[in-house]
Amino acid sequence: MSTGFGYTFPAIKGIQSGKEYYVSMCPLKLIPKIFSYNEEDVPAVMRSQRLLNNSRIPEMAKYITKNKNSYVFSALTASIDSEIEFEAFGDTQHKDKLGVLHIPLEAQFIINDGQHRRAAIEQALKEKPELGDETISVVFFLDIGLKRSQQMFADLNRYAIRPSKSLGILYDNRDPDALITKDIVLELPFFVELTEMEKTTLSKRSKKLFTLSAFHGATQYLLKNFNEIDDNKRVEIGKIFWTEVYNQFTDWQQVRNSQLSASTIRENYLHSHGIILSALGRLGNSIIDFNNDSWKSKISKLKDIDWNKTNKNWSGRALINGRASKSDICIALTTNYIKKELNIELSDDEKIKEKEFLNGGHNV
Repeated sequence: MSTGFGYTFPAIKGIQSGKEYYVSMCPLKLIPKIFSYNEEDVPAVMRSQRLLNNSRIPEMAKYITKNKNSYVFSALTASIDSEIEFEAFGDTQHKDKLGVLHIPLEAQFIINDGQHRRAAIEQALKEKPELGDETISVVFFLDIGLKRSQQMFADLNRYAIRPSKSLGILYDNRDPDALITKDIVLELPFFVELTEMEKTTLSKRSKKLFTLSAFHGATQYLLKNFNEIDDNKRVEIGKIFWTEVYNQFTDWQQVRNSQLSASTIRENYLHSHGIILSALGRLGNSIIDFNNDSWKSKISKLKDIDWNKTNKNWSGRALINGRASKSDICIALTTNYIKKELNIELSDDEKIKEKEFLNGGHNV
């Protein structure tokens, strides 16, 4: 090991796959200095990690700076290309695992897991330098020559599973839109009973009609550009609108009352699919009037629409090659069809899209 100056970290020594590794706490201000990232021009076969997705960094940095008192980041994992020295506090049980890790200044550090967190920390420190004395846990592995780094990256990410979108919404207590969606669902008993809160897809045997993620997307369409009113009012609007919609669908009511199976409805009809929920949200956004309830009579005709998948009018709108599609253009064209069935005039933009569709101009 080098006898010159170096880094000193309080650390805990562990053993994994027969090899020593160390866990320490690093001040945030030290992270950008010791974990440099300059591999953009290096071919993938020569790198030990993926390239940074720079579009993710501002959002992650904002998460830190906007939630200074509650942000949470998991540990970074790094390889050290150097001889190191671990100075234990003692030679008895436990004390031989607690000590100080000495790493020479010329050591090379490679992040195996967490390079986006590293970049976000660097950006956040530029805006909030006072965060520099806070710490993040770092797991250090010894990797002389960095021969194991690529395999470590693959192994660390092999079983990583991103939580479903529905579960992310359910557990997100920061995002105002997620909170509004949850408040609407949880305050309407029929939606609590009919909505899958954790999964983004429904199994054939599921007794639910909707997913929370689909309902969230539909509610965002419903409340789009209603920023001038407070969140409580937006929740109230959502509850009123979705209650009126629920009242138009006897199929939904029969599923809730166990008179019909949810799987039968989902298999044969479109009105519980995300594409229709989103279209209904767009519809509500365009017709809700804060000053009167005339819009309620307009959606009362929803019950008269043929929602069966065999209805050829859904083809090219809600159904592409026989499968429901949630692309933006499909949502727009599906909204157009529903509006026409309810005798609601299309906006100028909707008329343009409808004309292009009827002329075969839309590639959906």
